[in-house]
Amino acid sequence: MVIVVLVLALAIYIAHYTRFGRAVYAVGGNEQSALLMGLAVGRTKVMVYAFSGFCAALAGVLFSFYMLSGYALHAQGTELDAIAAVMIGGTLLTGGYGYVPGTLTGVLILGLIQALIAFDGTLSSWWTKIVIGVLLFAFFFAWRSVCCPWGRSAAYRRRLQRQRLDQPASVGERDA
Repeated sequence: MVIVVLVLALAIYIAHYTRFGRAVYAVGGNEQSALLMGLAVGRTKVMVYAFSGFCAALAGVLFSFYMLSGYALHAQGTELDAIAAVMIGGTLLTGGYGYVPGTLTGVLILGLIQALIAFDGTLSSWWTKIVIGVLLFAFFFAWRSVCCPWGRSAAYRRRLQRQRLDQPASVGERDA
């Protein structure tokens, strides 16, 4: 538990108080803009993958100590849980926005749901996957309704419709 708290504190510090953390948010938000701002996009991506690999290796070592064995298929199928925890925590799938304590909150909520289903005893373990899938679906559509409630802006839809009809745009709508 101590190692997890230390890695969490390190991740919060890196993400919010270093140049590298700001570069990660910039590259995640819009890679082209980050490149135009003069950020080292390639180096930032490599460092993100390196940190992710370090965290995965550390998790594998800790999990093998917990299980008292090193079997490669022990955590098979936990990819959906990882994606669901991050989405529940508020990280956008499109990138550019996320918060490490929010991801921790998502992990705790997901763990609570799994514990409640396991504690019931009458439900199959497949219900956990079904509930996580439904929760992931709900959070995705909640995110979609908050970020872009109508899919595209009205001006964008008008321009698209005009392009289909090959009508010239009026002067006021060209700038919208």
